[in-house]
Amino acid sequence: MFFWILAVIILGFAAYVRLAPSDVARWHVVREGAESRDFKGGALRVQAGGLAQLDVVARAEPRTQVLAGSAGEGMITYVTRSKLWGFPDYTTAWQEGSNLHVYGRLRFGQSDLGVNGKRLERWLAQL
Repeated sequence: MFFWILAVIILGFAAYVRLAPSDVARWHVVREGAESRDFKGGALRVQAGGLAQLDVVARAEPRTQVLAGSAGEGMITYVTRSKLWGFPDYTTAWQEGSNLHVYGRLRFGQSDLGVNGKRLERWLAQL
């Protein structure tokens, strides 16, 4: 009996993580600050570059989809899901003059173990 209860809890959690809706108003936002840094649950990177070029790189990333925005609007938010559980990470990119700002953060949990910072660096290195 315990096994079945545990299985239902695990399957319910997995379904919630994969199926919970993403609130565009919550995730399609910029982060204040003009310097690259890591923080608990995410990272911000700022460097010279273009949003349209980053969009090509981001769309090529496995398990990544556009949540909102476009290069023409000047801001795009992507959802990238982890391979095993499908945990969503949100990455918002926007252009300010010649600087490209890229802000990645987790939705669930307290720490991303550096995953968002590594993704941002990988994307920006391809520009």
